[in-house]
Amino acid sequence: FSALLGTVYRRGNLTFTRDGNSLVSPVGNRVSLFDLKNNKCETLPLATRLNIVCVGLSPDGNLAILIDEEGAALLVSLIGKCVIHQFYFHKPVHSVSFSPDGKKFVVTKDNLAYLYHAPGKKREFNAFVLDKTYYGPYDETTCIDWTDDSKCFAVGSKDMSTWVFGAERWANLIYYSLGGHKDIIVACFFEENSLDLYTISQDAALCVWQCDTELDGLKPRPPKDADKEEKEGENDEELLEEPKGEEIHGKAHPNEQETREKVKYSRVAKYFFNKEGDFNNLTSAAYHKKTHLLVTGFASGVFHLHELPEFNLIHSLSISDQRIASISINCTGDWIAFGCSGLGQLLVWEWQSESYVLKQQGHFNSMVSLAYSPDGQYIVTGGEDGKVKVWNTSSSFCFVTFTEHTSGVTAVTFTSTGYVILSASLDGTVRAFDLHRYRNFRTFTSPRPSQFSCLAVDSSGEIVSAGSQDSFEIFIWSMQSGRLLDVLAGHEGPISSLSFNPMKCLLASASWDKTVKLWDMLDSWRTKETLIMNSDVLVVAFRPDGKELAVAALNGQITFWDHENAVQIGSIEGRHDLQMGRKELDKITAKQAAKGKSFTTLCYSADGQSILAGGLSKFVCIYNVKEQILMKKFEISCNHSLDAMEEYLDRRKMTEFGSMALIDKRGGGEDGVAIPLPGVKRGDMSYRHFKPEIRVTCVRFSPTGRSWAATTTEGLLIYSLDSGLLFDPFELDIDVTPSNIHKMLRQKEYTMAIIMAFKLNEKKLIQEVIEAVPSSEVDVVCSSLPDLYVEKLLEFLASAFEISCHLEFYLIWAHKLLMLHGQKLKTRSVKLLPVIQFLQRSIQRHFEDVSKLCEWNIYNIKYALAISQQRGMKRVAEETSVGEEELDSDSDYLMQEVHKENLS
Repeated sequence: FSALLGTVYRRGNLTFTRDGNSLVSPVGNRVSLFDLKNNKCETLPLATRLNIVCVGLSPDGNLAILIDEEGAALLVSLIGKCVIHQFYFHKPVHSVSFSPDGKKFVVTKDNLAYLYHAPGKKREFNAFVLDKTYYGPYDETTCIDWTDDSKCFAVGSKDMSTWVFGAERWANLIYYSLGGHKDIIVACFFEENSLDLYTISQDAALCVWQCDTELDGLKPRPPKDADKEEKEGENDEELLEEPKGEEIHGKAHPNEQETREKVKYSRVAKYFFNKEGDFNNLTSAAYHKKTHLLVTGFASGVFHLHELPEFNLIHSLSISDQRIASISINCTGDWIAFGCSGLGQLLVWEWQSESYVLKQQGHFNSMVSLAYSPDGQYIVTGGEDGKVKVWNTSSSFCFVTFTEHTSGVTAVTFTSTGYVILSASLDGTVRAFDLHRYRNFRTFTSPRPSQFSCLAVDSSGEIVSAGSQDSFEIFIWSMQSGRLLDVLAGHEGPISSLSFNPMKCLLASASWDKTVKLWDMLDSWRTKETLIMNSDVLVVAFRPDGKELAVAALNGQITFWDHENAVQIGSIEGRHDLQMGRKELDKITAKQAAKGKSFTTLCYSADGQSILAGGLSKFVCIYNVKEQILMKKFEISCNHSLDAMEEYLDRRKMTEFGSMALIDKRGGGEDGVAIPLPGVKRGDMSYRHFKPEIRVTCVRFSPTGRSWAATTTEGLLIYSLDSGLLFDPFELDIDVTPSNIHKMLRQKEYTMAIIMAFKLNEKKLIQEVIEAVPSSEVDVVCSSLPDLYVEKLLEFLASAFEISCHLEFYLIWAHKLLMLHGQKLKTRSVKLLPVIQFLQRSIQRHFEDVSKLCEWNIYNIKYALAISQQRGMKRVAEETSVGEEELDSDSDYLMQEVHKENLS
């Protein structure tokens, strides 16, 4: 697994890293890290069992706690990007927060707060050690905040109260209960270096609480008798399966004796965010203590910026018309992150300059199709929301969205140039988009309105074809003129798939009428051949060399055809490899359900030796075409928040009245649905929670052959060979060590050093060795390299071009390798094609960047040269005492020439 694109935020709390340059965003059961300085996104290669609801980040930024819907937690290292420890809290957790000193963290579930020792600070076998359990609120807890010195923390609750607890044994502050609100507490914040508190409720009210004691005024509580404590602890451990730590029971109305000489709070002010009541449903808030900046988000998509404690309004803006689910402010207070779960939207806003640092949104509904650009640098996706989005594979960001379609997009593709995107839609149009000017420059339509279900473009980019699912016809247009050239009729069922032969002007069309027809585009579009299948045909795909055709049918078989002779040359029975999961409301078993399933998407690898297949399942299969065997099966998700993931149903969820899954527990209140009538507690009954079903709608191999992508219910998943194991040794023996490699370099044995570095297979070491070779020695080293290491070196050069600034040096390497070993490489061109394409893509990208830079600077350079010549002439004139009039005429003439050249 390499990256997750297309989905930027689902639910849970957003968190900035310690330096404030990166944002941690939960995406389903995974976590994405957005590097805002370098404009890159990375999805961590780990996943929880269910959707993540809260993320706690340690103050040093090294550790994170990820907690899912059922209370299962993962302790994750953000440096090593791996799971350190797993823990189960047994119940859903509402929030988690580390103390500012990093020694403890608080977890809230139900109406309790649990204080744990932070992992890593003590050498413990168990990473999560419970310190104290706090009782106080009568209803579920909602939020946590710590004081700056980690002495106390505050917990908000749904019972409209806020509780302040001491993290240590304080004599004058054990607990304190604050009321004053008429709705659920959304957030509570301590003032900087103070016990003063702000509490914010869902009805858009802010209470300011002043404490009569400073943080330094907290008095340590004298310790109890140690022996007595030990006995109490032993008795507790006999009764309980796990130690509960010290318990602190708070009272909402303590008596006078209990409050004597204790910390007291008084409410000094109460403010309302919107007196008109337009945006009265406040959903999230964040506070920056140093700048006293309060940001509040509402269910209507509006957010306010206030300065506290004066409550001065700075900004009032709107993101969308959807609920703002989470807000976070970075350490400097410059950037504010907003998460909108309804639209899957993530924004980072710089409030002082009023500009976006990041603005990303995935497809509102599920993605349906994808296509790689010819150089593998971009991916285009089409979704049921009618949008066409283009993603950069290196940064994982969407940089352009086309919204011209008025219905769901069914297919997308690039032309061979890579600068034009074509998309087919159920709205009856095929549209062409220009990636230079980001506009829709062609719209292809049919004489009668048709719903287009598939799309194909020939290798020249001139002929565009689309299949209709209601009129059973294939429409052919000219890209150049936009005219409809022909309508191909002959199929007796909906057209399910189209594919052009990459080497010939030959179109293959698949239909539900159990046939695949081959159409010759150069001979008046006549039917060249009709292939009869045993079942409805769902998808066809040509091999990259155009000599083989793969067909997937409804019976679960993938068949391979020699289309020139209309002969079947092989088949794969793929039904058993799909392994369908069982839906919660299914009446039949998963094994029986799988008998009616089949592959709905196919794609050949870049070398044509393997084929990738996916369908209505959580598995994607790679088959070897020649041997017709399963090579590898990828489980694209382990997220049980999606439907059809379980193989067997849980009998505990079955009652005499039916499945518990029929009961919608989460519809309504959680997502801030407005209550339509007074006295009605349930919210809008038309709003229901549903579990999306796991499925793979489209799979595609990258043209470089180094990665493949799949559009799924979770988003756009990319699997790559480049980001895998950190240490992957190759032909390693006892003498291959970094010290021996450096020794070879000192002895100027460059070829041997390169071979040893590739055997050890550490990228940094390989780069160090190659860059240590003088440019004059490159020719000799390349000629003496064994063939096996030539391929490995080419592969390394292609990846090095992506990040290195030594362009000329690496170009010399690539040039010498290809010149000296070109003939041998040509004999293995099929196998090496992905590597060569990867190298070509890297060089092409640098060529475009450098050529643009040169074009911009060419006139500046000419102007600078003219000025230097003029100064040189003046200096010569002064030395040889040339007359000023003659010099002026020369310089005027020179400047006129430069001016004419610039104008031309």
